[in-house]
Amino acid sequence: MDKRLFLALILTALVVVVTPILFPTQRAPGGTAADSVATRRADTVATTGAAAARSAASAPPVQGAGAPARDSAAPAGAATAETTVVDAGRSTYAISSVGAAPVSVRMNQYQTLRAARKASKAPVELVRPGEALLRYRLVVPGDTVALDQVPFTLTQGGGVPNPRALTYEAAVSGARVAISYAFVPDSYTVRVSGRVEGTGSRGYLLVDLPSGINSEEADTLDDHRNLAYALKPERENAKSIHFDKLDPGERRLEPGPLTWVVAKNKYFLVGLLTPQGDQPFAELAVAGGARVSKVASRASATAVEQLRDGRFAFELYAGPQEWRRLVALGRDFENANPYGGFMQGIVQPFATIVMRVLLWMHEALRLNYGWVLIIFGIVVRLALWPFNQRAMRTSLKMQAVQPELQAVQERFKGDPQKMQQEIMVVYRKHGMSPFSALSGCLPMLLPMPVFITLFFVFQNTIEFRGVPFLWLADISLKDPYYVLPLLMGASAYALSWIGMRNAPENPQAKMMSYIFPVMMLVFFVNAASGLNLYYTVQNLAALPQQWLIANERSKGAKPAAVAPAVARGPGGGGGAAVRGKVPKARG
Repeated sequence: MDKRLFLALILTALVVVVTPILFPTQRAPGGTAADSVATRRADTVATTGAAAARSAASAPPVQGAGAPARDSAAPAGAATAETTVVDAGRSTYAISSVGAAPVSVRMNQYQTLRAARKASKAPVELVRPGEALLRYRLVVPGDTVALDQVPFTLTQGGGVPNPRALTYEAAVSGARVAISYAFVPDSYTVRVSGRVEGTGSRGYLLVDLPSGINSEEADTLDDHRNLAYALKPERENAKSIHFDKLDPGERRLEPGPLTWVVAKNKYFLVGLLTPQGDQPFAELAVAGGARVSKVASRASATAVEQLRDGRFAFELYAGPQEWRRLVALGRDFENANPYGGFMQGIVQPFATIVMRVLLWMHEALRLNYGWVLIIFGIVVRLALWPFNQRAMRTSLKMQAVQPELQAVQERFKGDPQKMQQEIMVVYRKHGMSPFSALSGCLPMLLPMPVFITLFFVFQNTIEFRGVPFLWLADISLKDPYYVLPLLMGASAYALSWIGMRNAPENPQAKMMSYIFPVMMLVFFVNAASGLNLYYTVQNLAALPQQWLIANERSKGAKPAAVAPAVARGPGGGGGAAVRGKVPKARG
């Protein structure tokens, strides 16, 4: 394999690693968020109301499909909480009358993968024990009211089996507050609206997002590493704030207008979207939570919506990060999990293409995603075959012309202008230019966007969650036997070894042929097994092309060996040697 390829890979890796270090994300000063609407309230963002916490803990299990259930609990010093359970098809919500907010939501079509609960086949629960899905506050002139401690009355939808709409009302500080929920069947979406009467037209609704998403994965540590909030400014790309980037107690203010805000883990999310054409969120206030381990698992975030004539509205999506479903919601919601960090502008478009292709292949071929990845890897390699062929042949031509270039440089080292002229003569004679080396390397870099895209895609693609293949129980997790990482490393070494065949002696390239496979092995040993499967197939599919190029190099090796003597010619210090060899050859 040509040393320029190794150099390109090393430079790419250095850019990925060094850029965040040289240009770190600027953190907002601690006092910035204190001036926001979201922080002008009696209690802090991180404090969970006692009534909401107890009502969440007392939420009853679903007794039957579609039947609304009521259960009462009487927290000390609080009003009796009645919980209404609504089966919305793909999800099941529990709404508490204290706070008029959802306290739990279960994914009916996704089962827990946690080892301790896997045998029970329990549905995924997004809300952590003792917490609520959402909490509301009202900022009105001269007061901030925590609605999560206010008892509401269910005035509509409670007496109908499988209600599609619920409305709660309460009197709060001289005002009348109503909050309604319209459940969109089989969509994970709920339309939330409300009105506040008696406070004038001014005011804000504060919506507290979850402090994190409950982990139901086999690898809970990896799930916690993916905990983050995300937001979409109206005129900018979506961005995320990972929990581990927030120091405990650190506050950030993300100014609006914001199209949507999200709390997410690896595969699921809770998102608030402004209705199409409606007023966006004014801002998002984020604060780091206390840490009990090295991996941050708690934070807090509050979305702010300004009341319009005493009214507010947003859409609640609490469900899986199914790519097509998020695309169907519009408003760039498929970017609720922004890929690529500072390379988002490059990675995100490729992620869209890759996801479309993989989902189409899965449906069209009706194959397991493991076989889809194998076919996809082979197809990508075949599609890049002409580009790689051109790059490899350019490399061969560069190796052949190097002796002539070195001879010209040696001959005219005292006359730089003449040297440049003669170098251009050599390039023209071989149909090349000084930029041929660069143009030859560029085709080898074409797989890099797919390489980087798949690395990010495999971290959050729920379609791969729990998918078995051959000896692998789940292609989204690492290979428990490390078979695929070892095969990937061995195939990378085979590519390097074949690439070195019949090549000019180069100690640096030889050293890299050993170092590069080891680097790849270390980098991918704990990566998703599906990712290892794809790159192993890529390497194996590249072996025939590498072998053919090595044979071409072997055929061109003998003419290249005599090129330095021919290139120097008369007056170049090598004419005698040439003249001495010609008669001998004729004899």
